[in-house]
Amino acid sequence: MSTKTIYGLYGDDDELLNAVKTFNKEGIAIKEVYTPFPVHGLDKVLGLKKTRISDAAFFYGLYGTTLATTMTWFMMNHDWPQDIGGKPSFTWLENMPAFVPIMFELTVFCAAHLMSLTFLVRNKLYPGAKAQNPDPRTTDDKFLMEIESSDVDKVKEAFINTGAVEVTVRDLSPVQ
Repeated sequence: MSTKTIYGLYGDDDELLNAVKTFNKEGIAIKEVYTPFPVHGLDKVLGLKKTRISDAAFFYGLYGTTLATTMTWFMMNHDWPQDIGGKPSFTWLENMPAFVPIMFELTVFCAAHLMSLTFLVRNKLYPGAKAQNPDPRTTDDKFLMEIESSDVDKVKEAFINTGAVEVTVRDLSPVQ
């Protein structure tokens, strides 16, 4: 039996959420869900793991702080030491309060920019990437659930029973 991809299109996020719960109860594995905006509670119902983007943000911020510390030490104490306001420039630690704004800004800058780049690359949303959604209406106002199964009739019936406004079947057999 060949595996086919079945798409169910929904017009409302509450219907989609209830459909996902119904599919989980019936033991039908959901491959992907496409939505035009984040749906509250969908990640929990789908059983998705917690993202690690916050861990990456911490390390990117740490990198920014390290960069700022190294940069201020090198510029103010090694490369171009100056006597500003009678403060000695031979130790970075004595002048560190003056560098706090620079350290804060570089921490936030590195965390925000590198986190954004990580998100885009991880989700394959970089410039020139091929669109991943099978139906362009999912970027406007429709919700799409994608299921790969060999029991097409059972899945189509489940889609219809859960309020799908449109059901589409696509064959995954390789072309010879």
